[in-house]
Amino acid sequence: MTKSHKKQQQTDIKSLPKTPTGINGLDEITGGGLPQGRPTLICGEAGCGKTLMSLEFIVRGALMFNEPGVFMAFEEKTDELALNVASLGFDLYELQDKKKVKLDHVHIDRSEIEETGEYDLEGLFIRLGHAIDSIGAKRVVLDTIENLFSGLSNQTILRAELRRLFAFLKNKGVTAIITGEKGDGGALTRQGLEEYVSDCVILLDHRVINQISTRRLRVVKYRGSQHGTNEYPFLIDEDGISVLPVTSLVLEKAVSSKRVSSGIPALDYMLGGQGFFHGSSILVSGTAGTGKTSIGAYFAAETCKQKKKCLYFAFEESPNQIIRNMKSINIDLQPYVNSGLLRFHASRPTLYGLEMHLVAIYKLIKQFKPATVILDPITNLITVGSVSEVKSMLVRLIDFLQNEQITVMFTALSLNTVVNEQTDEGVSSLVDTWMLVRDIEHNGERNRGLYIMKSRGMKHSNQVREFIITDKGLDLVDVYLGPEGVLTGSAREAQQLKERTGVALRDFAVLRKDKEINRKRKVLEAKISNLQAEFESVEEELNRIYYEDELKQQIIDKNRDEITKMRRGIKEESPTKKK
Repeated sequence: MTKSHKKQQQTDIKSLPKTPTGINGLDEITGGGLPQGRPTLICGEAGCGKTLMSLEFIVRGALMFNEPGVFMAFEEKTDELALNVASLGFDLYELQDKKKVKLDHVHIDRSEIEETGEYDLEGLFIRLGHAIDSIGAKRVVLDTIENLFSGLSNQTILRAELRRLFAFLKNKGVTAIITGEKGDGGALTRQGLEEYVSDCVILLDHRVINQISTRRLRVVKYRGSQHGTNEYPFLIDEDGISVLPVTSLVLEKAVSSKRVSSGIPALDYMLGGQGFFHGSSILVSGTAGTGKTSIGAYFAAETCKQKKKCLYFAFEESPNQIIRNMKSINIDLQPYVNSGLLRFHASRPTLYGLEMHLVAIYKLIKQFKPATVILDPITNLITVGSVSEVKSMLVRLIDFLQNEQITVMFTALSLNTVVNEQTDEGVSSLVDTWMLVRDIEHNGERNRGLYIMKSRGMKHSNQVREFIITDKGLDLVDVYLGPEGVLTGSAREAQQLKERTGVALRDFAVLRKDKEINRKRKVLEAKISNLQAEFESVEEELNRIYYEDELKQQIIDKNRDEITKMRRGIKEESPTKKK
């Protein structure tokens, strides 16, 4: 064998052609759908959903992939089938008129398929072949195979006819589903042979545990293809069947460095000033009445303020209760509900089993496409499962939400019991941010304290903050450290009032001191002014005496000069008179 031929052969093996079912989640589990051109067996007990799954395979093929299909029923009549699936929004009559679907009810009468004392399916092959050719069918369902062989006891003939039937379907090139009832003991089917000749076998199970029913699906075998081997819960509702994969096998999820606000500025400040990481998971745990739901409601409101969608799962209160109660702390959620940005889904945990809650959550998230999801509180799920089962469910949910890059906030009630402590510890290891709200009892009062236990990938406060709920909203204040230790509530306010009083008294004393200094300064300045005036007066008096003496001297000198001049004039006149 040449290398090129080996390479071509390996390529052919890896690229096994598959037919997508269109059933939500099933194609993901089977790696793309059912084996194309090969028969698949769907088996299980009565009421597990075999007929519905096979019928949805036909309808989805016609509507989504333009592949006509033949549904041949050996139990229910075509009118009954059409009526049964009308509640799911499937109009089989319309699809039949458009030659997208061919419904055929075959009444099995052993006398019609026995020839010369031997069991023979030739008549069925002719009828089925005509139905396939009439619409160019790519898909075929036979429901159920037990009716074909109900009267046959010879295992050799049974095995031969089964092989003939499967070979016929392969030769027609159709992707076929054959439904079968679960057998006794460990056999998957009544005859115990169908699972061996089928290329793909899917087992459906409907079990009841603690009075809660759960449907599960398992791919028993899939020739030539890898597939999920776990048990997967599936839900039947008004939209058909939804199957939920357990979790991804590898931890290769995308992460974001974007931050989203909690809606409480003081809490954002404790988280590095920016809030949570986008696409992260947050746990808020605490005792009853500590404000867990209020924190969740603020986070939901902040998401809606940013024009993004939020999906709120309430397991304790009704939406109307939550909306009414939140108005008391200055937050109105009703406008966000009316605008379609906020959707509530309220149900009791006992409505479904854990797996069904998971499927319902998964489906609602797929439909609504929110940016934020809130589950309040997850500890109520303990009533329908053990701690390990709840943790397993939340692992799957967190895994799914991280893949979708959806930020999720859980609230958990702590009762200081072993079960609840295990729940907190089990869940806290899964989440990215864990906040704990606890009661602080002091001086006959009950107050709230909030601190961040962990917040992966970001700087966060290690301080305990007093968590205050008022009619104006939520706030976090620094826990006050007084002379006698940490003070909260009225003790903190009393100490702060005392300190404010002391500050006021000190301010008053300083004011009096300043006034006294100012008065003394004015008195001193007045004294200085008086002394200055007295000095000027003395100086002026001394100057006056000096000036008077100078003036007197000048007058004396002037008088002296004048007298001298007068005397000289007399002397000059005396000789003339003598002549």
